[in-house]
Amino acid sequence: MIPDGDLAGQPYMLTDEMWTFLVKHYRLHEGAREHSWQTAWHYTKSMLVRPQKWGKSPFVAAMICAEAVGDVIFAGWDANGEPVARPWPTAIIQVTASTEDQTDNVYKALRPMIDTGPLTDLIPDTGETRINLPGAGWIEPVTSKALSRLGARVTFVPQDEPGTWPGGSQLEKMADTQYRGLAGTGGRPVLITNGWDLAENSVAQQLAESNEPDVLVDHTKAPEHLSYTNKVDRQKIHRIVYGDSALKLDRGGNRVTGWVNLDRIEAEASKLVKKDPNQAARFFGNIPSMGSGSWLQPGQYSDRVVVRERPKSGPVCLGFDGSDVDDWSAIRLSTFDFHKFTPVDHLGRRTIWNPALTGGKIPRLEVMAAFEYVFQTYDVVRAYLDPPLWASEVNFLQGKYGDRVVFEWPTYRIKPMHAALERLKTDIINPTSGLSFDADPDADIHYRNAVMRARAGQTYILGKPADNQKIDIVMSDALAHEAVNDAIAANDLGRRKTSQISTTFYKIG
Repeated sequence: MIPDGDLAGQPYMLTDEMWTFLVKHYRLHEGAREHSWQTAWHYTKSMLVRPQKWGKSPFVAAMICAEAVGDVIFAGWDANGEPVARPWPTAIIQVTASTEDQTDNVYKALRPMIDTGPLTDLIPDTGETRINLPGAGWIEPVTSKALSRLGARVTFVPQDEPGTWPGGSQLEKMADTQYRGLAGTGGRPVLITNGWDLAENSVAQQLAESNEPDVLVDHTKAPEHLSYTNKVDRQKIHRIVYGDSALKLDRGGNRVTGWVNLDRIEAEASKLVKKDPNQAARFFGNIPSMGSGSWLQPGQYSDRVVVRERPKSGPVCLGFDGSDVDDWSAIRLSTFDFHKFTPVDHLGRRTIWNPALTGGKIPRLEVMAAFEYVFQTYDVVRAYLDPPLWASEVNFLQGKYGDRVVFEWPTYRIKPMHAALERLKTDIINPTSGLSFDADPDADIHYRNAVMRARAGQTYILGKPADNQKIDIVMSDALAHEAVNDAIAANDLGRRKTSQISTTFYKIG
């Protein structure tokens, strides 16, 4: 039964979109005849991405009712070769969200669905914190705080708004624990969420970007050419993403289908767009986007990526942000027309090191060999190196190439770092600066990850949304960009032999 609102107590009817999702979620594997019931499903995880007020919570509450007492397990084939099903002998269901208030979205829709409908005789015990099921099973709301309950052999796990569960957080660990519990029983999760903040690398984002064939991602999207900040385009987007849930009236003003008043959605969205357009796009437009704390907005970095051959020589400036075990290390170069690129070492390997791929530590000898090759290959005018953890190596390079070429540039100094980041950001946004980037896939991710962390005096530094979301290439670019601008200001090129310098590099901007 419909749990609340003007239609409370009326039969809960699924829309075509909902039926489509269910058909996909319960689809059998193409080779199901040769599989056991636990491996017969085509999808091991399913995610539904829809805007606010579409009806995700009541829909997943209806799925919980089915998983609690309905025939939802593949049980072989009948005499006509058609699949048959049976209920779980002991259904254990965890309604999961980031907070108790968030679990209420589903749990408080679920209880009246049971209590006011035909299931009340089958499920008579619907408590505020637990619903007891036939066969000694139960339904319970859980959050990451309930660690003692996360090891249960669950059969169905609806996860509410995993688009707000940041990568590397306790919530991600909770999700992984539940997935392991489901794997042991043959159960599956269903994730319901709005569009997510691309800077957070959330559980939902990771699932959507996994491209795994056994993961169902049902995400209604409007065409990319429509702009959410444009009122006419925004209304088109709403009609698309709200789909069957949009309220439709007959000539007499009576409801025909749907329940979402798009005029009301537009009124709310238009207000939020003025304050936080990306948040409005996520909530009402079903569009994953960068949060307001992101250092760059969507398109600002990607618009500067150009496909061009990596420079093989010539004057450059260098930036290096080094680590030891936790973060990445990267050598990035900038030409004097502001093109940022990743050079290669003597073996043709990119000068970017991920400790997860190098035995858990940055290979210092390999990095130093790369420095030597870069200095031999290019005319390095200035090199700005972040010294913490690399002080001895920086001193060695200063002794070899001179302290008027190799400089210590500590990134922990807040005011200079803020100024360097602002200069790089301004030149990225300014269409006349001439700044460009090579098409490095890791750089794209690091720029997307970068978020601003406020400091005193209206300054900021860059931070990571989560420990596993790195930004080290951005930091190396900031140092390289600072070096090239300082070299231009000091007329370092003018003191060098003109035969070593391509005249094209004099065309700045």
